[in-house]
Amino acid sequence: MLKTFVKSKAVNVLASQNVRYISTGQPLNDESWLNKLFVRRIEPTKESHSSMLSDKEIIYALYTHNIKPDCRDKYLINCEKKAALLASLQKQTECDLVGAWTVEIGDLDQALHLWRFKGGYYGVDKARKFLDENSDFQKLEKEQAAYLRERHLQFLLGFSYWPKIENRPGRNIYEIRSYTLKPGTMIEWGNNWARAVNFRQNNNEAFAGFFSQIGRLYNVHHIWCYKNLNSRKETRESAWRSPGWDECVAYTVPLIQHMQSRLLLPTSFSPTK
Repeated sequence: MLKTFVKSKAVNVLASQNVRYISTGQPLNDESWLNKLFVRRIEPTKESHSSMLSDKEIIYALYTHNIKPDCRDKYLINCEKKAALLASLQKQTECDLVGAWTVEIGDLDQALHLWRFKGGYYGVDKARKFLDENSDFQKLEKEQAAYLRERHLQFLLGFSYWPKIENRPGRNIYEIRSYTLKPGTMIEWGNNWARAVNFRQNNNEAFAGFFSQIGRLYNVHHIWCYKNLNSRKETRESAWRSPGWDECVAYTVPLIQHMQSRLLLPTSFSPTK
C-alpha cells in the first residue's frame, strides 16, 4: 500500500546567489505522484531573475539562419567575410564571435552564430549604431539576406553557475539542447542545474549555458562539446550513474513545455573547434 509521504519545508540556496525555492510536502495521490514528489513554489523576490542568475555585463547574441539549400556555399563564404570584418572592427564594436556552427542532425540547412558583447546593453547599442553606419558591413548583410529563407535573433544571458566559456581545440561536435520553460520557473531551473551541471564535468563537455532576454522568452540553451557521437553516448550514460543526477532530471522535466536537440559542426572560421 502506498503510504502518505510528507516532507518538511526545506530551503535550497543557490551557491553565491540570492536564489531560493521552498519545497512543501503534500499527500501523494493518483494524479500528483506520477509527475513529481513535491509541489514547489518560488519565493516572492524584489530582484529580477536575470540579476539572480547571471552577470548582465556580458550580452550574447544567438543568430539562427535557415539557409536556402542551393546557397549554402555562398552563405558560408559571406559569413566568413563578415566574421573577418568584425574581427578587424573589434575595438570599435567590442563584440567577438564565440562560435559558428552548421546543423548536421536536427534542422538541416541551418546555421547558428554566437556573438558576445561587452558592457551590457550599452555595449550592444554602441556596436549596433556603429555597424548600421558601416557600409562594408551593410553590404555583406544585404548579400547574406539573399541566401536565407528565415532568420531569428535572440539576446541571451549566461548562467552564472555554468563553467567559463573556453574555445575547444582539435575536432569536435557540439550539441545545443534548447528548452522552452513554463513561465515563472526560471529560478527553479537555475536552482536544479546549479547542482546538475556538476554531474556533467567528467569529460569537460559543458561548453555554455544561456537563458533568453529578448526574442523567444523562457528559452534556455545548453551547449555541450564532444569528440564524436559515441563519446556523447558514453558521457551521457555516465551521468546517470552519478547519485543525484536522476533527481535533478526528475525536478526539471516538469518545468519544460518544449525541448529540441541539434547536433552541430563548427565552421572553418569558428573560434571554437
